[in-house]
Amino acid sequence: MATKRNFLSLFLLLSLSSLLLFSFYRSYLPLSTLSHSSLPTSQTFNYPKSQQGFTVTIKLLTFDRVASLSRCLRSLARADYGTDKVNLHILIDHFRNESGNLNRDSYLDSKLNETRQILNFVDGFEWRFGEKVVHYRTANVGLQAQWLEAWWPISDDEFAFVVEDDLEVSPLYYRFLRGLISHYYYNASNFSPSIYGISLQRPRFVPGKHGNKLQLHKNVTLFLYQLVGTWGQLLFPKPWKEFRLWYDIHKAKSIKPYLDGMVTTGWYKKIGERIWTPWFIKFIHSRNYFNIYTNFQHERALSVSHRDAGVNYGKTAGPDSYLLDENTLGSKFFQFQQPLSELKWYDFCFREVYPNRIAKSLDELGSILLSVQKLDTVIFVSLFGSSGEAIINNLLCQFERVNIRNYVFIGPNSDFLYELARKGHPVIDADRFHYTQNLKTDSMIFEIISKSLEMGYNAWLVNGNLMLPISSDTFLIPIDRSYDFYIGNSFEYFLVRSSSSALKIWGENLIKKVGKENIGNLIHLVGRRLEMVGAKVGRIDEIGYYNMKIDVENVNQTGIRNETRMVSWSSERVLDFVEKRLVELGLWGLDSDSLSCKSVVCHKSS
Repeated sequence: MATKRNFLSLFLLLSLSSLLLFSFYRSYLPLSTLSHSSLPTSQTFNYPKSQQGFTVTIKLLTFDRVASLSRCLRSLARADYGTDKVNLHILIDHFRNESGNLNRDSYLDSKLNETRQILNFVDGFEWRFGEKVVHYRTANVGLQAQWLEAWWPISDDEFAFVVEDDLEVSPLYYRFLRGLISHYYYNASNFSPSIYGISLQRPRFVPGKHGNKLQLHKNVTLFLYQLVGTWGQLLFPKPWKEFRLWYDIHKAKSIKPYLDGMVTTGWYKKIGERIWTPWFIKFIHSRNYFNIYTNFQHERALSVSHRDAGVNYGKTAGPDSYLLDENTLGSKFFQFQQPLSELKWYDFCFREVYPNRIAKSLDELGSILLSVQKLDTVIFVSLFGSSGEAIINNLLCQFERVNIRNYVFIGPNSDFLYELARKGHPVIDADRFHYTQNLKTDSMIFEIISKSLEMGYNAWLVNGNLMLPISSDTFLIPIDRSYDFYIGNSFEYFLVRSSSSALKIWGENLIKKVGKENIGNLIHLVGRRLEMVGAKVGRIDEIGYYNMKIDVENVNQTGIRNETRMVSWSSERVLDFVEKRLVELGLWGLDSDSLSCKSVVCHKSS
């Protein structure tokens, strides 16, 4: 009986401790009042468990190029579809009735004759693999509407393969697509809601200004890239629906798809609504979605554009690639064994992205620190007591602008924290982090910094809700080596310089003393603990590290001093005030219609 009573007492004690710990963390959960959109996102999408309702419909967009259309249709008909039913929808845009043409009657007769040739050819074309549906428009709508109105999925198992009429596809294209869908859409271990489709065109373009060259190792056959492909693009149903709803909102409110730093924005400003890709690119950027691409050697591809004269080309430019066939591709490419976790991901700058880096232990943290550190320095950004997603997203825009990439977010378990990880930002899940003394948040923070010091890295701890770096030099280590520890006067940031003496003080004196109290301001806590053990602490603000307090300095001031390394504000300030001041200082990088950055900033990879 005594043993049972002791067990019951221990169980109750552990339960009470767990409840108190949960209550403590809940008090620091980020505010969720700021939602980037009322639209559903693909992140809530559970992967399809069965291919029973699987269908692919070919959407062929054509206008007035009968020779191009003929070549495209014949290549589609030569493909291997196995026993699948594949429907073909041909969308024929109407010619433009240009009333200002001097020879209007002759012009109309010519266009009517072209249309009859196209309709006669389409009517007589045999499609043996499914239904053939022809949609002939009564008025010219242009390429943008042709794409956007081509498809509305009726289920999460319906896919659209969109081709323009000057394309030619390999006889193997469908088998290849079918294998990718099976392996990366219907396989739970390889499914990602971040993927919106599959492009069969040869990758050859980087839209981010001053981005990296598009270079891939010859052994890389598949990779993920944010850019949409218009020369043979398979679209997944859920992201496409999400895009169409997003487009409707922006179009109705006359919000233009401007994304600074992108070549495609220049195209849109010049051509306007004749093209659709800037809209989709802006949407993809706001959601951080990716496209599966192929990489075959010697400029080969499963879908080739002949770049015939039309909307995109003033005169015919010829095929962009060489078409693959059975002899050049080989059967081994239909054996999709490579897991999604082994594929490389690239953004619009063709800069590698590392999604889903989540540390839940010191061992997992070690590999993350090794990948992010720069100049032997790591910046730990606290999300505790978060003032909202907007502040953190703006911080990320500033990190990108000034090319700060050696950071790790620390925060309580939340959808927002995991959304950051999905988008490629390394995070530490404080609620699920396994550390030596597993009772208090301060224990975890001290062990995390200790791990950084053990690996030889300087460690910054900053409050992501109350500060913004001004330049890439913000987190350089002070030349003054008088101290191992530096703290900001207002407790927005803290630095531990990597040294044997710092590691000794940190490891032997601080970690052993943790677990005595819970303090919301983690940086204040660090300062208190160092004072308790008699460590020498320098003040960063006193060695030329100027921090501009935007809520105490002149509100009308719009400039930033040359020596300013950081701006900060007090926790009492509301978001509207902080946003207004940062806008005045040119430091608010978010779009007015979303919580995504209004610019893409490319920095050459080192």
